[in-house]
Amino acid sequence: MAKDDEKKESGEWKEFFWNPRTHELLGRTASSWGLILLFYLIFYTFLAGMFCLTMYVMLLTLDDYKPTWQDRLATPGMMIRPKGDPLEIVYHLEKTESWDSYIQALNNFLAPYNDSQQAMKNDACVPDQYFIQEDSGEVRNNPKRSCQFNRTMLGSCSGVDDPTYGYQDGKPCVLIKLNRVIGLRPSNGEKSPFVSCSAKAQKNETTAAVEFFPPNGTFNLMYYPYYGKRAQVNYSQPLVAVKFMDISFNTDFNVECKINSSTEFKISERDKFAGRVTFKLRINKV
Repeated sequence: MAKDDEKKESGEWKEFFWNPRTHELLGRTASSWGLILLFYLIFYTFLAGMFCLTMYVMLLTLDDYKPTWQDRLATPGMMIRPKGDPLEIVYHLEKTESWDSYIQALNNFLAPYNDSQQAMKNDACVPDQYFIQEDSGEVRNNPKRSCQFNRTMLGSCSGVDDPTYGYQDGKPCVLIKLNRVIGLRPSNGEKSPFVSCSAKAQKNETTAAVEFFPPNGTFNLMYYPYYGKRAQVNYSQPLVAVKFMDISFNTDFNVECKINSSTEFKISERDKFAGRVTFKLRINKV
C-alpha cells in the first residue's frame, strides 16, 4: 500500500512538471508561458525606460563646472597645516624626530606653491581687487585663469630660507587656509579679509606674540571668486602663515585663529571650524 502511495505521489510530481496529455509545463501551456513572458518583458522595458528618462532629465539640470545646489555654509571653514588628529602641534625641541613629520607635511603641502611652478601655470594679477572672469553669453570662458600665490610670500615660514619652518628654534610656523567655496566674495569693499590669532596659556594669562605672512595675515581679493575645480584647474588657494615668536616651553597654549572681513561671516559656537580654527600648541624642552 505504501509503495502504491509513493508511486502515486511520484506520478503527480512528474505530471506537474510535464503533462503529456495537456502539454502543460509547470501547470502552464506554451501560449500561457508566452503571454506571461511578454508581459514581464514589456513591464521591465517600461521600468528601464522610465529610469533612463529620469536620469536624462536630471542630467540636463546639472552643470559640468558648477553644482546646481550648494549646501555648504555661507561662512567658509578654516583649517591648519600641519594638522593632526586631534588638532594639536606638540613636539620636543631637542628631539628632531618629534617634529620631522610636521616639516615633511609642510614641504608636501607647499610643493605646488614653488615660485617656478606658479610662474609657469598662473598669472601675476592686480592685487586688492576681485579677479572676475565672466562667460560670454552661452560661451564658457573655461578653463579660467588663476592668480599666482608664490611660496616666497610666506617669508620666514616659506621653508626656503629656514627648511625647519622655525620648529628647530622654538618658533614654529602654522599655515592657515580657508576652505574653497564657489563664487565666494569674502569682502563687501576693497579691503581684503585678514586672519587674527590669539595664543593663551591654559593655566595663566600668558600670551604669545605672533607674526603673519603675508603682512597683516590677509587673504588678498585677487584670489576670489573661486570658480570650481574643473573650471579653474590651476587654482592656488591663498594661505596665511602664523609664526609664534615667544612660546613658553613646557606650557599648553590654546590658539584660536579667525577670519575678519567686511562681509558678515557668522561664527557659530556649534561649528568650531566655520570662520575659525582652534588648536593646541606645546613645545617641550628639558
